[in-house]
Amino acid sequence: MNKMAQLGSDIVKLWGDYGNAYLSGIWSTISLAVICTAVGCIIGLLCGILQTIPCAKTDNIIKRFFLGLLRVIIRIYVEVFRGTPMILQAVFIYFALPYFSDNTLRFDSVWLAAFTVVSINTGAYMAESVRGGILSIDVGQTEGAKAIGMTHFKTMLYVILPQALRNIMPQIGNNLIINIKDTSVLFIIGYTEFFAVHKAAVGATFKYFPSATIEMAGYLILTIVCSVILRYIERRMDGTDSYSLVQADQLTLAAGTYTYPAKTGGRDYEAIKNAEQLEAGKRAGIRDVGNLNLDKNERGR
Repeated sequence: MNKMAQLGSDIVKLWGDYGNAYLSGIWSTISLAVICTAVGCIIGLLCGILQTIPCAKTDNIIKRFFLGLLRVIIRIYVEVFRGTPMILQAVFIYFALPYFSDNTLRFDSVWLAAFTVVSINTGAYMAESVRGGILSIDVGQTEGAKAIGMTHFKTMLYVILPQALRNIMPQIGNNLIINIKDTSVLFIIGYTEFFAVHKAAVGATFKYFPSATIEMAGYLILTIVCSVILRYIERRMDGTDSYSLVQADQLTLAAGTYTYPAKTGGRDYEAIKNAEQLEAGKRAGIRDVGNLNLDKNERGR
């Protein structure tokens, strides 16, 4: 109990001294993660669409060459950025430009460098998610769209992509949560986010575990809030299932193809049958339906 009381006391003291710095780091983390996830989704969407453009052997050789080249470039991009840690990607992107250009080209803004790293990394993961989402849509929908004269662009825009985006929404949310946590590696290039504040506070106070507890709670709260919001967005995208089916088609009735609701009997069928017999009796000049039935029986004999 003494240790827990000491931990609580250290956390309160740290928050009192560095609370504004922690909050500033939280804002830097969440804003960078949200913006980079959105940009990464756009990059992944473009890459996913380019990878699924149909290309047959009968197509123009120029089209086949450029599509093949684009797919090779996209494949290299995806494999490189999915197969290496983000911390090394940040080092290479931030320090490679001045190294190879003798400081002629460099990032003057650390935020811009962090934005570039996280966006490109997210785009590599989203490229495969979008490709998988497009391929998950039944091929019959593409064939149906082409059958009514829709181009490939319109088919993708109005038929395939709306369904594919709903299918990959959980992956988009997953990438957002990953980016919230993975921005902690950007301290390597000097970006001041939540984890960088923790390192600064520990360097000044030497209270590593109390500061790490604040970090753990902060990241957990951020990810839980984002998960709740994303689940709400998914439910909104699903729409409502409270709809009523059309029980009668007026065009069908007008076309003369309507059939009685119960051929085997029932009140509705008998009422319609009696009404028809009365109408037939009036046209034949017979007032009594029973006489009409008798007359039919006698003619049958």
